[in-house]
Amino acid sequence: MHELSIATSIIEIAEEFAIKNKGANIIKIEIEVGELSGIVVDSLEFALELAIEKTVLERAKIIITTIKGMARCKQCGNEYVNSDWYTACPQCASMDFDITGGKELQIKSIFIE
Repeated sequence: MHELSIATSIIEIAEEFAIKNKGANIIKIEIEVGELSGIVVDSLEFALELAIEKTVLERAKIIITTIKGMARCKQCGNEYVNSDWYTACPQCASMDFDITGGKELQIKSIFIE
């Protein structure tokens, strides 16, 4: 379960942010996770619940937003939702595409007080 190490990294980044910005507590953190990132959101939520105890995120509201997987067909240029890496272009049925979104894992914002 690599989500636990990801949760630990999120906590470390949040703690560094709080120290750098002289914030005593983090009240909210927003995280974006792409459908094609290989991260299971439910597992990440569970890992964060376990890992935030006695950290600056202990009382924070944690918001995780899932970003849709997106692709651009190399044959016809069509852009479409591709949530599983294996969805052919709905316009021309080509499997020759570039992933243009949905691989993200990022902290979008941190709110401190």
